[in-house]
Amino acid sequence: MIQEIYNELYSSFGPQHWWPVTAEGKLHPEYSGGPKNNLIDIKKIIKIKNEKLAKIIKSSGYHNQKAKKLKNFCMFLSENYGGKLNSLFKKDINELRSELVSVNGIGPETADSIILYAAKKPIFVIDAYTKRIINRIGYKESKYEEIQKLFMQSLPNSEKLFNECHALLVELGKNICKKSPLCSKCPISAHCSYYKTIYTPKREV
Repeated sequence: MIQEIYNELYSSFGPQHWWPVTAEGKLHPEYSGGPKNNLIDIKKIIKIKNEKLAKIIKSSGYHNQKAKKLKNFCMFLSENYGGKLNSLFKKDINELRSELVSVNGIGPETADSIILYAAKKPIFVIDAYTKRIINRIGYKESKYEEIQKLFMQSLPNSEKLFNECHALLVELGKNICKKSPLCSKCPISAHCSYYKTIYTPKREV
């Protein structure tokens, strides 16, 4: 069913062109402040004050927390890999993930986002949108690792496909499968237990 859901989302929404370049050839909005402020440099990120960095990345949301996480990661990279991402990304997925989650402020979702989108290695990112959607569809998995395993066992092991599927789920979660869902507009309602429960007429006794 996961493959069918991906196919139907792709057919409905089309390619999302995620991370970091959009269809128009511009940087993803979350990173648009970096080049403008001359911050695509590990040493400069480490030196800048947290408050200033937070203002620069404000458009990404949760900017104060992200500023701290970004600086922690840059310090980790500088101290252990001479500031070179390529050296870190040479590691296999399991070792890379283990190192990333050891950095203060980096949890499974952030680590997996770095692995998928920056290191370009096949791992599925599970966020709040994905959890909400998969639970409404009717899957019982609730823990991060359980939902991740479900997707990775159901789809071909492809970095590009995982990237696209995650982006499509975010699109669905942001605009249709909200906390108060717009079920009548949902392209995958045929697979959804929540939709069937709400919209299936109850039999009179």
